[in-house]
Amino acid sequence: MSGIKKVVLAYSGGLDTSIILKWLKDKYGCEVVTFTADIGQGEEVEPARAKAKAMGVKEIYIDDLREAFARDFVFPMFRANTLYEGEYLLGTSIARPLIAKRLIEIANETGADAIAHGATGKGNDQVRFELGAYALKPEVKVIAPWREWDLTSREKLMAYAEEHNIPVDFAKKGKKSPYSMDANLLHISYEGGVLEDPWCEPEEDMWRWSVSPEKAPDTPTYVELTYKKGDIVAIDGQAMTPAQVMAHLNKVAGANGIGRADIVENRYVGMKSRGAYETPAGTVMLKGHRAIESLTLDREVAHLKDELMPRYASLIYNGYWWSPERKMLQTMIDASQEHVNGTVRLKLYKGNVIVAGRKSESDSLFDANIATFEDDAGAYNQKDAEGFIKLNALRMRIAAKRGR
Repeated sequence: MSGIKKVVLAYSGGLDTSIILKWLKDKYGCEVVTFTADIGQGEEVEPARAKAKAMGVKEIYIDDLREAFARDFVFPMFRANTLYEGEYLLGTSIARPLIAKRLIEIANETGADAIAHGATGKGNDQVRFELGAYALKPEVKVIAPWREWDLTSREKLMAYAEEHNIPVDFAKKGKKSPYSMDANLLHISYEGGVLEDPWCEPEEDMWRWSVSPEKAPDTPTYVELTYKKGDIVAIDGQAMTPAQVMAHLNKVAGANGIGRADIVENRYVGMKSRGAYETPAGTVMLKGHRAIESLTLDREVAHLKDELMPRYASLIYNGYWWSPERKMLQTMIDASQEHVNGTVRLKLYKGNVIVAGRKSESDSLFDANIATFEDDAGAYNQKDAEGFIKLNALRMRIAAKRGR
C-alpha cells in the first residue's frame, strides 16, 4: 500500500501493539494515531496514554465505551437469545464491531488514510475488524501487520522490542504467557497453553471471574430481573443501566460458580479451536430472557426466533454485524420484544441458574383458567381436541394405507 500518511491503530499498550506502533512508523513512514477502548476488560487503560506519548504519538484516543458496548451491542444480541454452535455466548465477537466503528470514526476525524489492528492471520478477529471497517468506510485501507511482517514468534517480538527500546514489563520479559486472553464486560476468553490439547482440563487457577462450583456458597442467591421490551432495566427493584446490569451480574453470578464454558468451536477461517470462557452475566441474562419470553411471546413467534437464531449467531461470529441481513434480522427481533415485559426470579446455586418464578402483569399470555388441571368452568372444550388430532393425522393415515 502506498500513499499512507496517517494510520489509526487499535492500541492496548501491550507488547504486541507497542511493537506494531513502531513497525508502522518504520515500514510506512507514517504518523500513527492510537485508539484504546475501555469495554469493561477490568484493566486500567490510562497507562496506554503514557506509553503512546513516550513513543511519540501526538493524537491519542482513550474512550470509555462500556455503556455503548452493553446498550448497543450486547443487549440487542441477547434479545435474540444468541448462542453460537449451541454454547458460545459470543463475548469476543460482539466487541469487534464496536471497535471497528470507533476506528473508522477516528479515521474520519483525523483524516487518516488507514486503520491497523493486531489480530493474527489465523483468527476470526481480523475478519471481524475488517468486514466492519469496509462496511462503514468502503475505501479505507487496512494494515494487518501479522499478515506482513516476519516477527512470527515471541522471541522475535522481544528481540525487536529490545532493539528499538520499546518498554516491556519486567515481569513479562522473557516469559511466555500461558494463555491468550481477551476480556470485556461480557466475558473473558482463554486460549493457548494447555488448552491447545482438547483432552486437558482447564487449570483451576486460570479462572479469574468465577469460583469453582465446588467452592461456591452452600446457600443459593436469588435475583429478580425486571424486563422492559426485552432488556433488563432493574435488578432486585433497583434501576440500572445496561453496563451496570452486566457488572452486577458478573459479580453475583461469578461468586456462585456460574458462567464457565469449555468449547471446541469452528472458526470462520476454517480451523477448529479450543477455548475456555467465563461469561457469568451472559449466562444469567440468557436464562432470564428465555424465561420472560416463555410467558409473553406467541408460540409461533418464539419458534421462528429459535429457527433464525443460529443464522443470527453465525453473522455475529463471522463478523457481519454491519451487514444488511443482520440489520434486517435485528429489526424483526426488536419488534418481537414489544411485549417482553415483566420480572423473572432466578436462583443461582453452585454453577446453576434456575428459574424460580416469572410474572408479567400486562403482557403475560399464560391463562391459568385454560391451563389448569382443575375444573376450567368451560374455558376449554376438551372434545375439540379430537377433530384437531384427526385432521393433523390425516396425511399419515393416508400414507399408512398406501404402505408408506
